[in-house]
Amino acid sequence: MSHGYELRLIEDNLQAGCTLQLTGAAMRRVVYVAHGSASIAEQAITDDQAAYAHGTAKVVAGQTGVALWRWELAPIGDAPTLAADGRSASRVKLASRIKRPAESLLMRADSVAFPPGGCAFLHTHQGPGIRCLIEGGIRIDTEGTSTCYAPGGAWFEAGPAPVFAQAAQNRPSRFVRLMILPAELKGRSSIAYVNADDRDKPKSQRYSGYLDETIAL
Repeated sequence: MSHGYELRLIEDNLQAGCTLQLTGAAMRRVVYVAHGSASIAEQAITDDQAAYAHGTAKVVAGQTGVALWRWELAPIGDAPTLAADGRSASRVKLASRIKRPAESLLMRADSVAFPPGGCAFLHTHQGPGIRCLIEGGIRIDTEGTSTCYAPGGAWFEAGPAPVFAQAAQNRPSRFVRLMILPAELKGRSSIAYVNADDRDKPKSQRYSGYLDETIAL
């Protein structure tokens, strides 16, 4: 790979009517509304919806304000746009350098929900991604570490490293994620189970898709 890329997750909180002008001609973004409503590049979205935005784009908060999770795939060195005008605020929740799997890629935004006590058996994915928990609680076991996350907690998964996920026992749990995948996976699952015995077992997780956006870098 001749050029490096960074995948990052930014949290924006905009008061009613506030505008955030996103910059960066090479930026590919998925913007998710965690709470409230907004116009993203002239696309109106509300709670638990997402929109794709490439390059410069305007974000306008709705009448009750908006809390956004903004995933960006950016060339290393391209700084994110951060709001800090007294009525709006932004912060980078997580950022990680990645290797792109191909010239033609897929930005997939979806959510994964678990019932109380649900789990995702040991598995891999075909590309990297950043997840952020929106409700409940979850433990992620990977590469010899075990980390618990509460709502708002974010984590990076490289893809090929096996992961086991255990949701909270006493309440439903759900996370939202953005993955960078090979374009040929459009409309297809990226998951592969490590242990053959797990492949045919009933699965407790349930998926909801927001978008599959094919991009070329």
